Amino acid sequence: MAGPDKLWIDLGGRPVLARTIAAIAALPALAELVVVGSPETLRRAAELVGDPPWSRVDHWVSGGATRQDSVYCGLEALGSHPIILIHDGARPLVRRATLERGVAAAEAHGAALAAIPVTDTVKVVDQDDRVRSTLDRAALRAAQTPQVFAGPLLRQAYERVGAARAGCTDDAAVVELAGLPVYTFPGERDNLKVSTRADLALVKALWAARVEEEGE
Repeated sequence: MAGPDKLWIDLGGRPVLARTIAAIAALPALAELVVVGSPETLRRAAELVGDPPWSRVDHWVSGGATRQDSVYCGLEALGSHPIILIHDGARPLVRRATLERGVAAAEAHGAALAAIPVTDTVKVVDQDDRVRSTLDRAALRAAQTPQVFAGPLLRQAYERVGAARAGCTDDAAVVELAGLPVYTFPGERDNLKVSTRADLALVKALWAARVEEEGE
């Protein structure tokens, strides 16, 4: 999304990133919170660290060249924990129930990601845009975050995959590439990632509706 950094766009009086941090920080069993960001994000956050929810962050870490390099930087800063939860800073509407489902799924299976059923019909096309096949959407899921892992398993996967992690688009893919099983748990359709202006408008509307219904 062109324009201002999406993490710092106002959402109900606070930046998107603050809403996301507050949602994660509300987990009762949370032991340590690491935020990986760009130099600009770290610079702006440094001015706010004394105030909640910023004060709940234990480590601010500069990211790498790719998303997965950034996650690896976060893992390096994080202590040894039985469960590691990874969430996009640009998904501020995540619910506590979703986070808790993720922790439970990781405890049961070792690796799990939030996912929702695909409702559109998905076509496979070639370089000429000719349709080659139609996928069975009953077997398809759209991946979200949180993605939650047993700590030793995730670290093992990143070490095993090495530099090949650069080709992975999420953490579950790193674990898959390492040859380890990954499971899904139910996500939420309103757990949107702010990537476009249309996403932002919808997230703002959903946030306003949630505040009206539940209170902030």
